[in-house]
Amino acid sequence: MQVLAGAQNREVLGWWKMRALWIGIAVAGCLLSSGCHSAMITATLSNRGETPVRLVELDYPSASFGVQQLKPGEEYHYRFKVIGNGATKLTWSQPSKADQNSSGPVLHEGDEGTLTVTFRTDGPPLWDYRRKGGDAH
Repeated sequence: MQVLAGAQNREVLGWWKMRALWIGIAVAGCLLSSGCHSAMITATLSNRGETPVRLVELDYPSASFGVQQLKPGEEYHYRFKVIGNGATKLTWSQPSKADQNSSGPVLHEGDEGTLTVTFRTDGPPLWDYRRKGGDAH
C-alpha cells in the first residue's frame, strides 16, 4: 500500500512541475512579446577628410561622448538615450587649426533614430539626423 502511495505522490509532483513549466513559458512569452524597448539614437562620427580629426566631442541633452582621434576613412559608433530636450553641438581639433565648433539638430526626450556627422576636407561637417517614426521635431 505504501509503495502505491509513493508512486501517486511522484505522479502528482510531476504534474505540478509540468504545470509550473508551462506557466513559466507562458509568462516569458508574454514578457518577450510585450516589446520592452528603449528609444536610442545610433550615432556615427565619420572622417571623410584627408587629415586626422582630434579630440572630437559630441554634446547632446544631458550628456556627451567623444573620441580621441578619427583618422581619414575611420568611423566611430555610439548609442545613447536622449534625456531632456536640447541642441547637439560638436567640437573638434585639426592639425594647425584652432578648436572648431558646429551646431547640430535639436533632440527631444524619447527620440529614436540615427545621427551621422561626416567630416569633410572642404567645409564644415555634415549632419544627418533621421528620427524613426516621422519627421524631426
